[in-house]
Amino acid sequence: MTINKVHHVAYRCRDAARTVDFYTKALGLPFVMAMSEEKVPTTGARCPYMHIFFKLADGSHLAFFDLSEEPEMQLDPNTPPWVQHIALEVAGAEVLDEHIALLKDYGVEVIGPIDHAIFKSVYFHDPDGHRLELTYRTETAGALQKLGDVAWSMLEEWNHTRSVSAQAAWVHEGLHD
Repeated sequence: MTINKVHHVAYRCRDAARTVDFYTKALGLPFVMAMSEEKVPTTGARCPYMHIFFKLADGSHLAFFDLSEEPEMQLDPNTPPWVQHIALEVAGAEVLDEHIALLKDYGVEVIGPIDHAIFKSVYFHDPDGHRLELTYRTETAGALQKLGDVAWSMLEEWNHTRSVSAQAAWVHEGLHD
């Protein structure tokens, strides 16, 4: 495998300063870089922007673009809001609890924790409506093996039937009919 890790993922924001405030104060991420250009480097098109970066513990970054002259930002209206999200891993339950307290102190509504059998997560939204997830791992080697063993057959079943498979129903017990 030649891909080492995610360098950065980038999303759009409405207000770079508000985004910096949220991610530094509500999540404790360091604001480490900003770039601002008149033209898009890959296309040469004129589009003034501010590109901001927050560093994660593994050296990867979460980034945002504030596009001053583009139409108002909107989330994909054809995708349920719970689908598109940014999942960030924390070290464990204690760290997750610390982040929940920080988020609530900032005035953020937090959903969860939700037990996904191989990790536990909480969910919330940033000021632009991006859904975020903070999660920590709870998997066992057996659980990962069990999910890996059915991954290809579940995909094939989905592609043929477009219906929900029961092969991994144990992950979220009670959600399958």
